[in-house]
Amino acid sequence: MQNQQMQNQQGQTQQSQNPNQIANPQNGQLPQVKGPEMNDRDFLNDGLSTCKYITDSLNIAVREASHDQLHTDLLQILNETHQSCRELYLLMFQNGWYKLEAAEQQKVDQGYQQFSNYSTQFPY
Repeated sequence: MQNQQMQNQQGQTQQSQNPNQIANPQNGQLPQVKGPEMNDRDFLNDGLSTCKYITDSLNIAVREASHDQLHTDLLQILNETHQSCRELYLLMFQNGWYKLEAAEQQKVDQGYQQFSNYSTQFPY
C-alpha cells in the first residue's frame, strides 16, 4: 500500500513538472526495469496501434467501395473498429499509459482563426 502511494506521488510529481501534460498517474503494475516479455501496457499499445492502422485502411476501403452493400458493411466494421480504438485508448489513459499535452490557448485561437478563414472559400 505504501509503495503504491509513493508511486502515485511520483506520478503526480512527474505530472506537476509539465503543467501542460494531461495524464493519470500510473497504477504501479508495471515493473521498474522492462524485460523482453510483453506486459499489459505493451499489449494495449500494440492493440491501439493496430486499431489505428486498420481504421486508416478501412477509411480508404469505405470511400472507394463501389457496391452499396459492401460500402454499408465496411462502414459498420469501420465504426466498430473506431469504438475498439476508443476503448483501448481509454483503458491506457486510465492506467496512466497514455499522456496528452494541453494546447496553449494562443495555438487553439490560431487554429480556429485559420480554419474559420477557410470557410469563406466554400461555394455555399
